[in-house]
Amino acid sequence: MKYSLAVAYALWAISGFGALGLHRFYLGKSGSGFVWLFTGGLAGIGGIYDLFTMPRQVRESNLRYDAEAALALGTAAMNDRYGQASGLSYRKADSPEKTILRVARQNGGLVTPGEVAIESDISVDEARRELDKLAKNGMAEIRVRSSGVIVYYFAEFAGDKSDFVNL
Repeated sequence: MKYSLAVAYALWAISGFGALGLHRFYLGKSGSGFVWLFTGGLAGIGGIYDLFTMPRQVRESNLRYDAEAALALGTAAMNDRYGQASGLSYRKADSPEKTILRVARQNGGLVTPGEVAIESDISVDEARRELDKLAKNGMAEIRVRSSGVIVYYFAEFAGDKSDFVNL
């Protein structure tokens, strides 16, 4: 349930211009609601304060509500690779190696550390280390463009497949 500014002001008005704190209970502020209830809205000063700050209080309560809902959805989906909740889907992050291979496939076999960093949650240095590991294991070749940029070449994803050797 989202909070409404009109409802909050209505509760403020019918509770003796904020003296009973009904609007604070409505906005999920039970602690200060009880303080307002037992002190008459801090002798009326709190009620006047709430008159001017009600829009901000409603916005904050709506933000808190949205954050709690998002956490609930994320928790429900955490153990599932593709959790589905209210039309939202959550997906685990790919490993750096999988991200590198996906980028290589998309780019016809050529990959730079910057492209990998953009596609994943790792730094450019981490991407370079991962690419160097793949090159060391023979999965990729290190090439240099005429501009001086180092590129990693994955032959299996190259567009030209005509250079096969018959065994």
